[in-house]
Amino acid sequence: MLVHQILRSKPEAGVVTVTPTTPISEAATILAERRIGTVLVSEDGKTPLGILSERDIVRELSRAGGGCLTRPVSDYMTRNLITCTAQSNVAEVLKKMTDGHFRHMPVLDEDGALIGLISLGDVVKAQLQKLEMEKDALEGMIMGH
Repeated sequence: MLVHQILRSKPEAGVVTVTPTTPISEAATILAERRIGTVLVSEDGKTPLGILSERDIVRELSRAGGGCLTRPVSDYMTRNLITCTAQSNVAEVLKKMTDGHFRHMPVLDEDGALIGLISLGDVVKAQLQKLEMEKDALEGMIMGH
């Protein structure tokens, strides 16, 4: 299975982005209102500069207290992004996410422009659907269908 199949099955198109100068408090509000776990950081909405997750915010709140909420997301975002393309194999993406201990991966086109974001939940759901299809096919073969 390929990443583009996951992107097609996602209900909402587009990726939520914030600029590097967006205050952490505003990013937290966006995460809460949209019920999402991460935002991508980009000046133009197409070129990812970093990623900021709920975990990043909570970690910094614990370390520095509420004063961090006025700081820009660029202070706390993850800068070294691990990305994939629409043609990436889902099993390879799952391995990268598991090995890297992260839950969200930006999807870029061949020019490096942002086209989507997939979560660990999206990848696991796709793998489970694949296993279910394989199980059904094997049961069909055993039953003589």
